Amino acid sequence: MPNLPADAAIRSIETLLYSISNVLYLPVLLGIAALTLYMLVCFGTFGAEWIERRRGVRMLVATARHDMAAVLTAQEGEPGLDARLERVVQRTDAAGVRRLDGVRFVVRVGPALGLMGTLIPMGISLAGLAQGNLPKMAESMTTAFTATVVGLACSVCAYVLSLVREHWLRSDLTDIAYAAETMLATHGHKPHLMRVEA
Repeated sequence: MPNLPADAAIRSIETLLYSISNVLYLPVLLGIAALTLYMLVCFGTFGAEWIERRRGVRMLVATARHDMAAVLTAQEGEPGLDARLERVVQRTDAAGVRRLDGVRFVVRVGPALGLMGTLIPMGISLAGLAQGNLPKMAESMTTAFTATVVGLACSVCAYVLSLVREHWLRSDLTDIAYAAETMLATHGHKPHLMRVEA
């Protein structure tokens, strides 16, 4: 008898957690579906960029060179040419890293959503088993395994894309830093190593 309040509290907490888990079920499935669609978009942009690079077009380098040409003419109160070029290089670096954020997000979030999409329907499946509802159990287990496979597939694809894009970004930033150093030397400034971080 003295354990009744504790048992009731435990059951209440279990019911609360089960309810929270059920509430998260739909958002998790929507998240996995959104990741899948997002990866399709990423593959499309990746293919377009790959074709451009095969043609010798590198938008990040072209944009940086345009910006570097624009800062050659100093406005009143602006710092020296080396500082202005350094700012262009750093801005380009930040822009390149921002383009990687999306696929890096999928690399980290894909497995987590896949695991949540597995565990939640497994709980529902076990509840169906306890009630003798075998069709409901089979349906939930199918969803559970599918969510795991899709979440992991999104993560693996995003990882591959991020590796290739990081390689491209490092190559672009090296060329941009070289162009900035060359511009400094051309205008009579002592070249110094531009900082690039990919």
